[in-house]
Amino acid sequence: MSNSIIHTAEILCIGTELLLGDIVNTNAAYLSQKLASLGIGVYRQSVVGDNPERLKVALKEALSRADLVITSGGLGPTYDDLTKETVAEHFGRSMHMDEAVLGEIERYFTNRYGDVCRMTPNNRKQALVPDGAIVLKNPNGTAPGIAIEGEGGKTVILLPGPPREFEPMVDDQVLPYLARRRGEVFFSRNIHIMGMGESAIENELKELMQTSVNPTVAPYAKDGECRLRITARAADSESAAAMCDAVVERIYQSAVGEHIYGVDVEKIEKALVTALTEKGLTISCAESCTGGLIAKRITDVGGASAVFLGGVVTYTNQMKECLLGVEHEVLERYTAVSEPVAAEMAEGVRTRLGTDIGISTTGYAGPGGGDGENPVGTVYVGVSTAAGTKVTRFSFSGMRSREYVRTLAAGRALLLALREIR
Repeated sequence: MSNSIIHTAEILCIGTELLLGDIVNTNAAYLSQKLASLGIGVYRQSVVGDNPERLKVALKEALSRADLVITSGGLGPTYDDLTKETVAEHFGRSMHMDEAVLGEIERYFTNRYGDVCRMTPNNRKQALVPDGAIVLKNPNGTAPGIAIEGEGGKTVILLPGPPREFEPMVDDQVLPYLARRRGEVFFSRNIHIMGMGESAIENELKELMQTSVNPTVAPYAKDGECRLRITARAADSESAAAMCDAVVERIYQSAVGEHIYGVDVEKIEKALVTALTEKGLTISCAESCTGGLIAKRITDVGGASAVFLGGVVTYTNQMKECLLGVEHEVLERYTAVSEPVAAEMAEGVRTRLGTDIGISTTGYAGPGGGDGENPVGTVYVGVSTAAGTKVTRFSFSGMRSREYVRTLAAGRALLLALREIR
């Protein structure tokens, strides 16, 4: 096995179906994130169809720029799956039948299908391995991964295309292999922020972002929230983690700190369920404009059943009255999209379901509805506890779609509930 250090990488995804848009290429994004955690810079991502001549050109160009090229796709049993053969030719390697790999493929068919679907002769092709290559096991499919090390430390890793095979192989096979070819240990922390835009975060942390070399501070924006990735390199993981934690603490002490909902928690709903569990509290929700999205996001989290007792979608005024006890006079006077109605919805679901916290949403997601005071994109979020009820008005007017307004509204409701707990 080569001992040369890998610094740069390119990702080469193979398949005509990717170029036609029949399949969304999620593999490149997944792999880029994983390589970044090792401190391996991905300088380019490419997609090429099932054409050996174009693949040869793309592979040669990628290896001229990068230490490592990782491919996905083109390892199947059919005639147009030629990735392995093309890469072997590039390195001047012959192919041989690997009996151990063939045995794994045969066992896969027996265990998965029994007598229903027997292995066909063309599957034997998947057991052909370039001479001198390292075989990477694939427990979720028939195509093993392959790592080929060439002169000057240039390396190509071939992986199957289906994400259910690709992602576990990256985690269990590729990352340990690459970790042995890194000169240092890289460690990252991810700070998750909601309620403060990317430009405002950059303005507050501009000096830190510009001057930090090790650790580095990199911002990323996504729907309704932002993420800061802090990455340090050191001789060991403990030292790198300590370096990251020092920067995380510094950011907590800045104006950004009050908008942080968690570190390395991935999603706001995960942070909420964790906080509820730690405090021994329960929650329920009453939704109008979000149509059940809050309940879905909470129940997407494992263990949510211990803290989430239930929710209702009261889309009409009649259901708001019948199920939540919202006063008819309040609806008549203020309309369904108003602070008083949001308050009564949150109080109603909390008391009727017997939870510690009740949250509510009511608003105009669009494209229709709205008025002069509350245009399309207006959402009221209520949070009710035994100590009282608070309502916050949000304006998402001008947002690009109905679904986007609902996504932002659900996220803000989860955030306000989390803040109430903390």
